[in-house]
This record gives sequence, C-alpha cells and structure tokens, in this order.
Amino acid sequence: MLAPIARTTVVARWAGEPAALMVALHARRSADSIAAWHEAREQAGVADRSPIIVVLTGTDLYRDIRSDARAQRSLQLADALVVLQDQGLASLPPSVRDKATVIYQSGGRRKPVPKARRQLRAVMVGHLRDEKCPQTLFEAARILRRRTDIRIDHVGAALDPALARLARATARACPHYRWLGGLPHSETLRRIQHAHVLLNASSMEGGAHTVLEAVRAGTPVLASRIPGNVGMLGVDYAGYFPCGDAGALAQLLERCRDEPRLLAQLRRQCRARASMFEPRREQQALKRLVLRLLPDRRRGAENR
Repeated sequence: MLAPIARTTVVARWAGEPAALMVALHARRSADSIAAWHEAREQAGVADRSPIIVVLTGTDLYRDIRSDARAQRSLQLADALVVLQDQGLASLPPSVRDKATVIYQSGGRRKPVPKARRQLRAVMVGHLRDEKCPQTLFEAARILRRRTDIRIDHVGAALDPALARLARATARACPHYRWLGGLPHSETLRRIQHAHVLLNASSMEGGAHTVLEAVRAGTPVLASRIPGNVGMLGVDYAGYFPCGDAGALAQLLERCRDEPRLLAQLRRQCRARASMFEPRREQQALKRLVLRLLPDRRRGAENR
C-alpha cells in the first residue's frame, strides 16, 4: 500500500534496521520493538523525525491496554494510533484518543453468486479459540438440529483441543453442522461467497477481516453485538444477537430462512457499507497518515 511513496520492509521484530518510520502491529506483541525504536531515536536526537504508528487489534483494545503495562506504554510512545473500526476510539484512554485514526481494512470486491434455494447455508470462519466463541455456534447448531433446511459450515483450525472435541461432538449430534478445519484462503472466500450468511459469534474483535470479506462478496452477516462488529456494520444493523446467546443466534438463522424480507434487508445494509472496505480507500488513508508524520516527503507524493 505504501509502495507509491516509500520502500517498506516487513519484519517480525525490529533489530535496528535503518528506517524513517515504524508501523507496529499490536501494542503488546510489538512492545519490545516499539520501546527499542523509541530508545534509538532518543539517543540519536531525532525523536520528531522517526515516528511510530501503532495499529491496535481487538486483543489490544479490549484486553491488553486495560491491564498490561507494556501495551499501555506503547500507547504513550506512539506518535499515531490506528484502530480498525470506529467503535475502537471509545476504548482508548482519553489521553491518547486525539492521536488515533480510524482506517478500515479492505478486500477485493467479489461478484455475488446465486444461492441455494432449498436450504439456508451459513458459514462461520474463525479458528477454534475462546475469543471466537465457537461454543455459541455449537449450542445454536444443537438447537437447530431438526431444521434440515439450515446447514452450517464451520471453517477454522483447532487451536484449542477441547474446542475441537466439542466441534466433533456437535457434528456427530447435528448432521447439518460440519466442522471443516482450516482451509486455504481462496477456498474460504469461495464458501463465504456461496453462503447466504456469514456468522461471527466473537466476544472480542478489532475489526474482523471475515466480516468485510463477506460484505465485499455480497453475503450478509449475523454477528454478536460487540464494539468490534458494530464498528464494522453500523449501530442500526439488523443482524446482531447478544454475545454468547445461542438461542438468539438460532432464532436469527431461522428468521433468515423463514422471512425473506429480513435477509433482503441485511443484504441492503451490507451493500451500503461495502465501499468503506475498498482497497484504494484504505491505501489513501494510510498514505495520508504517513505523509502527515513525514512532512518532508509530502511534496509531490500525495498524488502518486
């Protein structure tokens, strides 16, 4: 994204390589690199010319910056902060909120495809770990086990063996539920494209990429009402259910199958948000931020 204005290097940890600016993903996981960069620029006396941008994820916003001292220090050392959806700003301490910018992630637009008519097909995409709340999906599948006209596919690797056992048990008890394990990105996108709805049951999201991928593919979303999802889909979106409420998720799935008007409404609402996740929009926002922090490079670069 920055190729028109800068030469970039991607590293897992900064080891002193010369650069004009750092973009660090995660306040906690990148804390050592952020601190080392700050110390190096202080020693060189160029603090105002070697800025740090910290991009905050869901675990940063909704967990780490509340209790982890290293994550909190990263906020203070950053010259600019990036959150991935507009509800993220409210989770920041007031003292750093004025240096935060909302930049939505993006994805390529995919042409909507004809959907199956005999069944409602739902897909949930997310590795099996607590933050994704797969237990909510397992329970909803059991509630719907007699609805043969609702099929649920679950894509995600088994990061937690206990959750993997629950997924297998759910598949045995509910023939309409399939746990597919981890799949290549291209295959996952294809399944999102062909589904009637994407499911997101997470308890914590910074700005789920699967949500924007579904929106860009013309597939509406049923999502837990958490800040990370509301910041992506809007406060008035009609496809929310209370986080952890399997009964409410099951009811929404039944309504999507039985009430065509609801599914049509969700499609319209997602279509209205699709332009927010265009790659050019993300690229331009990132370029503006970098050029603001490096004003000596601004001349002649803003139109590239």
